[in-house]
Amino acid sequence: MPAYLESGQSAPADPARAPSGRQFEIANRSAVAVVTEVGGSLRSFEIDGEPVLLGYPADQICSGGKGQVLAPWPNRLQDGSYTWRGVSGAAGLDEPAHSNAIHGLVRWMNWQVVEHSGSSLTTAVELPPQPGYPWRLTLEVTYALTSARELRVTTTVTNNGDSEAPFGIGFHPYLYAGERGVDTCRLSFAAERRILADERGLPTGATDVAGSEYDFSRGRSLGGTQLDDCFFGFESSRAADGTAWSVSLERGDGRLVVLSAGIEFPYVMCFTADTLGGWDRRRAVAVEPMSCPPNALRNGDSLAVLGPAGSDHTTWNGSWRLTASGW
Repeated sequence: MPAYLESGQSAPADPARAPSGRQFEIANRSAVAVVTEVGGSLRSFEIDGEPVLLGYPADQICSGGKGQVLAPWPNRLQDGSYTWRGVSGAAGLDEPAHSNAIHGLVRWMNWQVVEHSGSSLTTAVELPPQPGYPWRLTLEVTYALTSARELRVTTTVTNNGDSEAPFGIGFHPYLYAGERGVDTCRLSFAAERRILADERGLPTGATDVAGSEYDFSRGRSLGGTQLDDCFFGFESSRAADGTAWSVSLERGDGRLVVLSAGIEFPYVMCFTADTLGGWDRRRAVAVEPMSCPPNALRNGDSLAVLGPAGSDHTTWNGSWRLTASGW
């Protein structure tokens, strides 16, 4: 059992002053999820009181990016700086050991509740122009428990500025591996390519995964495997319902968690939590749907371009879902 569940998820006396702000619960029968004011983040998702995701206590700062929204870029940005169509940006280096800016700007901002029902929550934030990103965006994320075994996440991003804006987004849920840990799990997904990265986590190229230790098309045990890798090339696995890919984590206790994403998320980062501290280390696999790969603001790879307010193509929409079985 995760330490934060064993300890009863202690709550601050004043929820508004919690490190993650106010806590918003949604439920559908035995399924319960909690979204935070700070970052509009998915802090926890449980079924019958047992975690589907690795979360964190309400009275602690989010660590390891757990459940966070990563925008206007996911993953790493080299030196925190870039130039796009003559406009430059310079963000703070919040991965200082590697001189990178990481996971965008909205994950520590206060989000506002737009709508909150028993099983659904919509939360939004306006990202103002700033040195790290000199464009104005509004992001709206809806978390909906569509059944006692499924959580759907839908996102709309709107450009409210008077010029085109580059944009990328990702999400950072950790699929909980169960009490036996990652080494007892089996991971499956049908990516054809993997991005090669240097010691700073920045892309240097790409390679086919077929027949390699990174080929999970038939499922592989994670025993002894360390992942912090970005995968793409899911053309062969696209489904008629718009699902671009699915990543399945079969836990050692027999439970199964599947994260599936639409075609708006052609990349997925898989991370076996080797660098998380304390009890959390290798207790989950982060499966991160991303609209673009690392360093996209700098190299332009797969960036979305949002038209200025009042024009066509001012918005971007994307969705992903978590499905659990065996509970």
